[in-house]
Amino acid sequence: MGNRGILHNDQQQIVRPYQHNAWIICRLEFKGRRRAVMSPGNYTELFFLDEATALAAGHRPCFECQRARANAFRDAWRAANPELVGDGHLKAGQIDAALHAERLTPARRIKDRRKQTYSASLKELPDGTVVEWESAPYLVWGKHLYPWTAVGYLSPMQRPADIRVIVLTPPSIVRALAGGFQPIVHPTAVTEP
Repeated sequence: MGNRGILHNDQQQIVRPYQHNAWIICRLEFKGRRRAVMSPGNYTELFFLDEATALAAGHRPCFECQRARANAFRDAWRAANPELVGDGHLKAGQIDAALHAERLTPARRIKDRRKQTYSASLKELPDGTVVEWESAPYLVWGKHLYPWTAVGYLSPMQRPADIRVIVLTPPSIVRALAGGFQPIVHPTAVTEP
């Protein structure tokens, strides 16, 4: 589940794409907490197929409900992005600021901003990256591309050699994936890359 702040109004209509720069990935179950979806005055619950999908959207693991995953992500992100870290202890806010700069185009108004993407050679991308190829999203995993759907991945195809794709996962997260952070993927994808 993702959190970008309160995105809905009292009629449960989405009125903004985000409220703050901290876009996090939360567990669906944590300490027995129960929530009514889109409760007035509470953050808007966003649901993702899996962690790879949430990372592609520019979210990072939550330090409250999944501290071990968040620490593993922070360590991989720090090692893979030394130019973004600076000196001293890396704080979640630093990661959030860097990811926010990578997520959306710098349009003047929030509603005019679009997702930033870039082109890359498919053979250079690590497992867990989400790409667009021939106008469809795919998960890069091992020697395969898994067609993405909202309910699971479809039958994989062999990863084509020497093609360029549009990368949906932000660049600093791609570098963290290349550095060893392995995202949790939906069971419809093979778990052995």
